[in-house]
Amino acid sequence: MSLYAPAPGPVSYIYHDAHLILIDKPSGLLSVPGRGADKADCAIARVQAEYPDALTVHRLDMATSGLLLMARSKEMQRALSGLFERGDIEKSYLADVWGAPAPASGEIDLPLITDWPNRPLQKVDHEIGKPSRTLYETLSVSAGIARLKLTPLTGRSHQLRVHLAAIGHPILGDEFYATGEALAARPRLALHAARLAFTHPSTGDRMEFDAACPF
Repeated sequence: MSLYAPAPGPVSYIYHDAHLILIDKPSGLLSVPGRGADKADCAIARVQAEYPDALTVHRLDMATSGLLLMARSKEMQRALSGLFERGDIEKSYLADVWGAPAPASGEIDLPLITDWPNRPLQKVDHEIGKPSRTLYETLSVSAGIARLKLTPLTGRSHQLRVHLAAIGHPILGDEFYATGEALAARPRLALHAARLAFTHPSTGDRMEFDAACPF
């Protein structure tokens, strides 16, 4: 595991108003502080340096890039968290994976649980795992690598990463769940939170956002 050393630089703001903030988080930056002073640098801390009222709503894995939503009040934090919990926020990811899934689109329905001896890793467990569902769609295939659109229907930790690895198509550059050529194929995890769409809890406006894929 490499030393935590996120790239410096300004926050990439996609949108902000009096109620919420949306950023494009880079790969390699924690969403929230980790354990220890060396992991204090994170997305929420960088945003709070400019917007002290910013509050966490959800998280992206450190290695995942893309759209990260924050609230600017406790009331908005509760409202946005509720949208996530009820599945009322549309979210999709782009991923490059090893090999081409067959069929080219479908649903992965595999229950997941924390792999306690190896945490933070997760694993498939058909007996006591929590229900976990992911839709996938193949967008392109080139040189044995497929680009997929992924839509999580549940929000388990590492869900997309474990699901793709479990069907034999690990996400490239995944230091937790890929090995060999699939791990070496990218210098970072090839997973990007590309789209969010939801109804603004305060204004009622339909909000749709896309963040360009960096890989």
